[in-house]
Amino acid sequence: MYCVRNITEDLYWIGGNDRRLALFENIHPIPRGVSYNSYLLLDKKTVLFDTVDWSICRSFLENIKHVLNGRTLDYMVINHMEPDHAACIEEIILRYPDVKVICTEKAAMLMHQFGFDIDDGRQTQVKEGDMMSFGKHKVVFVAAPMVHWPEAMVTYDTTDGVLFAADAFGSFGALDGKLFNDEVNFDRDWIDDARRYYTNIVGKYGPHVQTLLKKAGGLDIKYICPLHGPVWRNDFGYLLEKYDKWSRYEPEEKGVMIVYASMYGNTEAAANDLATRLVKKGMTNVVMYDVSQTHVSYLISETFKYSHVVLASVTYNLNIYPPMLTYLADMKALNLQKRTFALIENGSWAPQSGKLIHEFLDGMKEMTILDKEVSLNSAMKEDDQSVFDDLADSIIESMK
Repeated sequence: MYCVRNITEDLYWIGGNDRRLALFENIHPIPRGVSYNSYLLLDKKTVLFDTVDWSICRSFLENIKHVLNGRTLDYMVINHMEPDHAACIEEIILRYPDVKVICTEKAAMLMHQFGFDIDDGRQTQVKEGDMMSFGKHKVVFVAAPMVHWPEAMVTYDTTDGVLFAADAFGSFGALDGKLFNDEVNFDRDWIDDARRYYTNIVGKYGPHVQTLLKKAGGLDIKYICPLHGPVWRNDFGYLLEKYDKWSRYEPEEKGVMIVYASMYGNTEAAANDLATRLVKKGMTNVVMYDVSQTHVSYLISETFKYSHVVLASVTYNLNIYPPMLTYLADMKALNLQKRTFALIENGSWAPQSGKLIHEFLDGMKEMTILDKEVSLNSAMKEDDQSVFDDLADSIIESMK
């Protein structure tokens, strides 16, 4: 049974949702599922913009058949070759043998690598600035390399102002029947999933996103059609402001994120003490996470959100506690920068996690580490209170 929605009079959303998948890219938890968006344009020529993941291929094909209503499919535009969007390319070709494929040169190479051997006569390879007309609709192709794969492009329909945005401006989360951004409370229900999607999937490539934002700034955009998450048809400033901050690695909020690594509760108790002192001193925007209980994708997302991060870690085998080290490694891999850190180390015979974390952060870009580092022996004691008071003061002072 088909399930489609009009975006404009002749443009249809024909994607679907996967609520059974537990891990996106087999890494990131998606408790609210994920949508795979695809779009079909009915003009003098019919045009499919990207396919979907194999998991929803059957319903996707039914959607196409319903919208075409007996017409053939003339073109298939491949903006992004990642398998969650390109898995059904061969299924389309089998059913619509006259379809022409439009893609970048690198996308054609990746199609071959994935085993989609599409002959040259069926392909039209495009590059930055190329244009095509499908009837009344004229589109321009815009290169978007490393957002977040090297072959990626976006397609802009100059007629209706539709930006087919590939993996830019997307989000985790199934659509639940609500396709457009103004059909949901995005700031309440979607922003955390959108941030976690961006920071973990695209976050490493901030400079490339900045380049795309500059290109998009010169377009008269009336719709943004991403490959995951809601379609945007208004309030673009909200979305673009978030992407601008994230891609420049600027924090969204002044606040303190405390991430602690605790084996028996003593380091956690010290983290709780610091959080309480911060709040009593007027800094109420404080969040706490147990690094062993929180998936690292959530930690990364929150680290992009807040200006200050406290890392409180026990020493483990004379090294950084392993889940904390994983978190730090992801920070570095995703190019996080421009944050202020405070460090608390703990150890029973050789506390040195703070020194090792300091050395790790020194290898990253534009990180500030406060001088008031705290070292504990096994557990916080009465005479440590002044040290924690000084640390709280130092954090608050650094926010001014």
